[in-house]
Amino acid sequence: MTLTAPTPGVIRPPPDTMRRTSLAAGVLYLLTFVSIPTLFLYDPVRNDENFVLGAGRSTGVLWGAFAEVVVALAGIGTAVVLYRVARRQSETAALGFVTARVLEAALILVGVISLLSLVSLRNDVAGTAGADPASLITTGHTHLAIYDWAFLLSQSLMPVFNALCLGYVLYRSGLVPRILPIVGLVGAPLLLASDIAIFFGVYDRVSPVAALAFIPIAVWELSLGIWLVTKGFKPAAVAALTATHADAEHSPAWESTPLDPTAPCGQIGRDVERST
Repeated sequence: MTLTAPTPGVIRPPPDTMRRTSLAAGVLYLLTFVSIPTLFLYDPVRNDENFVLGAGRSTGVLWGAFAEVVVALAGIGTAVVLYRVARRQSETAALGFVTARVLEAALILVGVISLLSLVSLRNDVAGTAGADPASLITTGHTHLAIYDWAFLLSQSLMPVFNALCLGYVLYRSGLVPRILPIVGLVGAPLLLASDIAIFFGVYDRVSPVAALAFIPIAVWELSLGIWLVTKGFKPAAVAALTATHADAEHSPAWESTPLDPTAPCGQIGRDVERST
């Protein structure tokens, strides 16, 4: 009887977790653009002060609010997915990116709540006995003003800090072509200056100047999302970043803490003892 050695199974390569990370981040970045139609969906509530009294349809406003909820959740998702990559270059910048994204999402939801409250006033209060049309219109303007200020602080101001934190990480690490984070790093101060001008009433947030100031950041986020979906991170940059991170984790603390040759021996001994 002849014994044959068992045939080894096919060895599958390990999954490329970094590619999955870049793909997930890219898809989430592209999802943050689903709120663009709100520029038109919110027309009824913006252009008709009698909207709160029951004029026009509210379906578009509801769809716009739903789209902004998706944007808020997708924005947090980009930060969560990219955190473990960004922290290998700079933990401070990675934490800053996560914080800015969470704050952005929270303020987006504040704006959404203000619009949904306006729709509730229209559906549940307008037309009922004792409802004062003038008071309802004033309340409607108040809710719309809350939305506008929440939008300025969320979807206009927070992208400045997102671009600075993530742009710094991507530029230093070279995970994507450096032209992409450069666009974000250049666009961030332009958008910040525009937001400050809007805040102090120099011009309105829907003015042409405000729209032009927002274009570089929009290009940065859209191009980053497309690149991450289609190309992913550069393999050489991933390898270099991984190696640097591994070296930093495994190097003993005493190797990274230079000794002061002029310090007393007892002090040097205590420093070494603390490091171990």
